[in-house]
Amino acid sequence: MALFGTDGVRGIANRDLTAELALDLAVAAAHVLGEVGAISKNRPKAIVGQDSRASGEFLEAAIVAGLASAGVDVYKVGVLPTPAIAHLVASTGADLGVMISASHNPMPDNGIKFFAKGGGKLDDALEAAIEARLNEPWDRPIGREVGRVIVDESASERYIFHLLSSLSVNLSGIKVVVDCANGAASDVAPEVYARAGAQVIAISNQPNGLNINENCGSTHLENLIAEVKKSGADLGIAHDGDADRCLAVDAAGNLIDGDFILAILAKEWKVRTVVGTVMTNLGFIKAMSEAGISFEKTPVGDRYVLENMLANGHNLGGEQSGHIIMRDFANTGDGLLTALQLMSVMAKTKKSLKELAEVMVRFPQVLVNVRDVNKSKLETSKAIAVAINDYESKLGASGRILLRASGTEPLVRVMVEAESHSHAEEIAQKLASLVTLELSQDS
Repeated sequence: MALFGTDGVRGIANRDLTAELALDLAVAAAHVLGEVGAISKNRPKAIVGQDSRASGEFLEAAIVAGLASAGVDVYKVGVLPTPAIAHLVASTGADLGVMISASHNPMPDNGIKFFAKGGGKLDDALEAAIEARLNEPWDRPIGREVGRVIVDESASERYIFHLLSSLSVNLSGIKVVVDCANGAASDVAPEVYARAGAQVIAISNQPNGLNINENCGSTHLENLIAEVKKSGADLGIAHDGDADRCLAVDAAGNLIDGDFILAILAKEWKVRTVVGTVMTNLGFIKAMSEAGISFEKTPVGDRYVLENMLANGHNLGGEQSGHIIMRDFANTGDGLLTALQLMSVMAKTKKSLKELAEVMVRFPQVLVNVRDVNKSKLETSKAIAVAINDYESKLGASGRILLRASGTEPLVRVMVEAESHSHAEEIAQKLASLVTLELSQDS
């Protein structure tokens, strides 16, 4: 089984993702990136950050030890969003970056994401090369050649400056509630939105190492919706644990997901092409077609969206989950940047978020997560393939079906879109039952 998933290495901290593995990964990453020319001829430099999980503390120590022992100077930036690490790698000319986070996953999980020189995520080939080099014999530097460890206390302020520099309008007059998921955005998100001129109410912004994503953030919108309605805010913003995602709710509490945000930005910026994934809602694709904007589809994962954007010169892309990439400002999904640009459109147009979201009509979509199955057998099940083909033939152009094994969690996702929610729900539940039967661990 491959160690790397769709977004780095993840697992239960101290069981799957141990200090020993973290150290070995850091060493292997330093060696691989050096050999492909990503590390400069001078003393290599790395940026290391983390979200607010307690396990990030010992994993950071292991990663820093691994990098420094391999002759890399390490700049520790503490608790910051994942996109901050990508920005800092690019802006400082660092040779690599490491973010310790499991994003929206529960607190016991953690993960390691690597960034190459320039701030981009590693492609599949580089990840495979790192995995292949784990635990290999190597010549260890000594004396002056070992890496040094520096605490970078100005990193947060430089990231905030970067975010604010993306704005061309003041956000005064906008009242926003931000749910920080008790994660990496807990300090920086309320600060940057307030500096941008918005009136800010922050919730779930008291991380204690144990409460990240706990009934809050982008996977639990109930508290955000309640606070938006209670306070009479213009909108709510929900981040995930590492703040590379942004979901929104309007003043009435209606969900404005990544597809809506992408559609709003695409129309406002008058782009020619927008990049999405196989999970992008049919309503979005229809709206873009009607607006004369072409759509390009990639596998799930913001790095695949970015690869398409870079290869074809596109500037806007993203995922329904709230990963939005705006290449005019960054080469990775940034939840804070997304929120600022969304509020910027509100300020410029003087329209409410509900009015802006009328740019598209969402097709009813049902997503069922099927757990405790052998997801590796999904591609070889003939019964599942036949069932999908049969349902797709009946749906025609009025819907679609997608089954995929999660790259970050032990489950299979069943997604069905149809003209009515009840029809989508019926098909999704039947397929989920078939997946459970066909992919049972015992079969």
